[in-house]
Amino acid sequence: MLAVSAATLTLLLAWICPSYALYFHIGETEKKCFIEEIPDETMVIGKYRTQLWDKQTSSFLPSTPGLGMHVEIKDPDTKIILSRQYGSDGRFTFTSHTPGEHQICLHSNSTKMALFAGGKLYREERFRMTSESTNQRVLWWSIAQTLILIVTGIWQMKHLKSFFEAKKLV
Repeated sequence: MLAVSAATLTLLLAWICPSYALYFHIGETEKKCFIEEIPDETMVIGKYRTQLWDKQTSSFLPSTPGLGMHVEIKDPDTKIILSRQYGSDGRFTFTSHTPGEHQICLHSNSTKMALFAGGKLYREERFRMTSESTNQRVLWWSIAQTLILIVTGIWQMKHLKSFFEAKKLV
């Protein structure tokens, strides 16, 4: 009898105060957006936790300083209601003032941790370093070619001048 009344009470409370939850993973440079139909004058509370995934141990690492979340929320008229940086673990709150589809976007504010997470940004950074190194080599090669052409031109002019002087054409 007690179990039935507890279940009824739980069901009644869930019906009175409905809540929705989402669980998802987001990459280091990935931006995740959700579109939710929200009535006017409704308070929305979001809780989050950011953690790094360690591929070697196949587990989450404890959160590190500097790792956090950027939250941006737009109303149905695409006006920004909330745009703010948050820490690695916390919650955000906003109240809708117009009914309709609200866009809620989340993305990590950290790019330093991708080396540990093994994300795409680590490969991107390595590619950028390779590109910069190649660009530097191309620059020095073109400077060397220019100097060689200038020296060759000066040598040719001196050689032709001495040739014409020897032939007594000048």
